[in-house]
Amino acid sequence: MSADLDPAETSRSSGQPSGAAEAPRPPLRLAYGKETWKEIAFLLSNLFTALAGFVYAVVTVAVGVGLSVTVIGLPLLALGLGGARLIGRSERARARALLGVQVAEPSPPPRHRGFFGWLWASLKDPVAWRTQLYGLIRLPWGIVTFTVALVSLFVLWPVLPFLARGLAGADRGMVRGLLSPSDELERRIAELESDRGVVVDTAAADLRRIERDLHDGAQARLVALAMGLGLAKEKLIEDPEAAAAMVDEAHGEVKLALQELRDLARGIHPAVLTDRGLGAALSSVSARCTVPVKVNVDLAERPAEAIEGIAYFTVSELLQNVSKHARARSASVDVWRAGNRLLLQVRDDGAGGARLDGGTGLAGLAERLGAVDGVLVLDSPEGGPTTVTAELPWRSRPGA
Repeated sequence: MSADLDPAETSRSSGQPSGAAEAPRPPLRLAYGKETWKEIAFLLSNLFTALAGFVYAVVTVAVGVGLSVTVIGLPLLALGLGGARLIGRSERARARALLGVQVAEPSPPPRHRGFFGWLWASLKDPVAWRTQLYGLIRLPWGIVTFTVALVSLFVLWPVLPFLARGLAGADRGMVRGLLSPSDELERRIAELESDRGVVVDTAAADLRRIERDLHDGAQARLVALAMGLGLAKEKLIEDPEAAAAMVDEAHGEVKLALQELRDLARGIHPAVLTDRGLGAALSSVSARCTVPVKVNVDLAERPAEAIEGIAYFTVSELLQNVSKHARARSASVDVWRAGNRLLLQVRDDGAGGARLDGGTGLAGLAERLGAVDGVLVLDSPEGGPTTVTAELPWRSRPGA
């Protein structure tokens, strides 16, 4: 004898209330994370890139060295080394994309005039030779990583993430060791090349400014003076009184021309800086500021002439900014030495809000200081005060 089961009883007996919806299933997820799959892709692609790099390195070096007894051998080797740089660039890009290795690009090969200059620079290029070495040692490693990654993907997949992380770590070490810039010296060369461009541009701008000031100022005044003296010479016999008045006017023009030439010479290199040093020169330039400036120079000895000149013009430009933009009531200048650095600090109680990109010349000043290993630090909150600190390398004067 059988009995019909009540659906409600069935639900209660199973522990689930009648009419309850089925619990949602968790979303589908990949077994490995994105970074793990990138590392696996890198390991699987190692075989093909390592094979191409090995063949390229062997062929270019063997052919170049083998034919070095002929005219075309060394040029072929130099061309092969130039191509190795391109392979290194592609390997760095692959490592950045798949392994997240942030490797800086090495500095470009130096430019040399003439065929033999290019040949010698290419043959002793350390970046290219390290890339060739990278290609030679990568083939056995590429075979190992490809085999381990492929087999583990089907057989040892539970431990594949750990294997991939370990093998990819070794790849990261190879990329950093052989494809990154060789050392701090190479990075320093790149910085100096950039700084040299800033120095050249600054010098060219200064020359154009001096030429413009001479042409529009003192030269124009001297031309007018010569014309006035010529007219006075013509009137010397006919109208001595008018000639005397014209000579007196020319005398005034001479004084103005001399003053303009002094100002121009002060802009190139002030005589007071050469004769009396940084303290007196800064006191002189602060006297031309539109606000009272307190100057404190604490130096036991004078720095090298080039550093002294840069310090003077840095403070001069900062005080010009105070006069033009700060809306300050007072300012101060402090100069002192700390170890092998010369520090300058200009403060004002103005409105603040200055920025390096605010059009006040601070960005150009920071570039010029950077060209001589200097640093410019700006602290200028809205409402003030503004503090600008400049740091220069200390170099003693010869014989000091």
